[in-house]
Amino acid sequence: MSAAPSAAVRMPQLLAAVRSVGSGLELHSTLERICEAAAMLTDARYAGLGVVDEEGDALADFVFHGVDAGTARRIGRFPDGHKGLLGALVREPEPVRLGDVSQDPRSWGFPAHHPRMRGFLGVPIRVQGEVFGNLYLGEKRGGGPFDDDDVDMVRVLATEAGIAIGNARLYEAAQQRERWIDGSVAVTTALLSGGDAEDALQVVAERARRLSGSAAGIVLLPADGGGMEIVAVASERPSDQLGRVVPPESEIMAQLLDGQPVFVKDAGTDPRMISALARAYGPIMALPLQSGGRVLGALVTPRARGERPFTEAERTLAIQFASQAALALMMAEAQRDRERLAVYEDRDRIARDLHDLVVQRLFATGMMLESARRDSLVPEVRQGVGNAVDELDITIQEIRTAIFALQQGPTEAPSGLRTRVLREINTAAVPLGFTPAHRFVGAVDTVVGDLTGKNLVAALREALSNAFRHAAATRIEVVVDATAILPDGRPGVRLTVTDDGVGIPEGGRRSGLRNLKRRAESLGGDSWYGPGNGGGGTTVVWQAPH
Repeated sequence: MSAAPSAAVRMPQLLAAVRSVGSGLELHSTLERICEAAAMLTDARYAGLGVVDEEGDALADFVFHGVDAGTARRIGRFPDGHKGLLGALVREPEPVRLGDVSQDPRSWGFPAHHPRMRGFLGVPIRVQGEVFGNLYLGEKRGGGPFDDDDVDMVRVLATEAGIAIGNARLYEAAQQRERWIDGSVAVTTALLSGGDAEDALQVVAERARRLSGSAAGIVLLPADGGGMEIVAVASERPSDQLGRVVPPESEIMAQLLDGQPVFVKDAGTDPRMISALARAYGPIMALPLQSGGRVLGALVTPRARGERPFTEAERTLAIQFASQAALALMMAEAQRDRERLAVYEDRDRIARDLHDLVVQRLFATGMMLESARRDSLVPEVRQGVGNAVDELDITIQEIRTAIFALQQGPTEAPSGLRTRVLREINTAAVPLGFTPAHRFVGAVDTVVGDLTGKNLVAALREALSNAFRHAAATRIEVVVDATAILPDGRPGVRLTVTDDGVGIPEGGRRSGLRNLKRRAESLGGDSWYGPGNGGGGTTVVWQAPH
């Protein structure tokens, strides 16, 4: 006779709990409200809600109520649902009520620092007919057991919770899709803006990291000798992986080059992980950047150890993001090809004009001066005209050398660092209008490693490009010193590029200089800039270990 009045008295509490559960759309806060409402409704000290993973055999998330933050930190890792009473409820999602949880044979015991708990009530929560998770209640205030009314109330609350969770999941999915779409737009804009390619790839890495909730975002592009090279890294801490090459022997790399996405639940235990760095992470998504059947690179987003695996929805959205980024990469590549073709056509036109107009006129002028020299009776005049003719001959030879350089197409970069540096200097001479002075110190070709040399050439290209675009310089000096000693005592190589231009204005763009510093730091070096010789212009210094 006492059950009915008790249920009637508690009905307003149930209605209040139902209203509270359905009062918001954010999923995590909805789960917290469900725990709080269930604890209030049953007068329980503690409540928890375990979210079952997509495979249905473990807990992907755990929300709790009644345990303070300090105690939670001391307890440590949340239950994973693989063992104990919580694991049994995952495998058999039916209501469970116990007077003393320690007496149940399925109980595994509590971890250190866990609050004392005897009474236990567990009820499954279903969303659209599928088990979403289980609601756990422990230790009824006053020490008594949970009764039939508690079970009935919690089951009603669980039904309403299923509806609220379904709505919250739909809302979260819509918000998540919107964020990924915005990220795709930002990446496309960055890649097609015509700015620095490295900056654009850094945007891809950073957006992917944030959208996927990962510890890092990594972009790889095919390397010359096979495998893929890490060309952009976005992480909260500095990374030394920029410029490293993942060999093609890696099983995961082979799948990516074949255009197949790879999903790893735990890199620490996956036998396909061949590097210590990769094994330091937890779940990993590795997605090919492919468009039109062509693999342009790869996008990798690893989460920290112990983090939850990527859901099916996250995988789908990430694959779509990677496809959009690949399409933008291909369009940007086509755009650069068109710009490069226009440059070659312009170089051919300039070479023809120099040959057909300038050289011919200089040659004709020299002939006239030579005739005038022969006709002159004054020795000083004949000497002066002869000197002028000699200078014209030298000028004609220099112009013909420039014509030859303009008519040369792109060739494979030589292996020697000294030769590659000279190639960059000679390439920069065409837009600059003069050849930068250069000097080498030490055995540049023998002591500087391939990875450092490759990054040094890229840094030189960036520095010369900045000087051409922004400095308005009339003189540039390049020094490559392979005898440098770094601040920590290690031997290294130092690149110094000095110009006599206008200097770096306050508030000017620093993206190129940031690229230089990022490259140097990835190798354990550094990069900085300051005024040029005599206080005018700019000096850029880039250094790294051999």
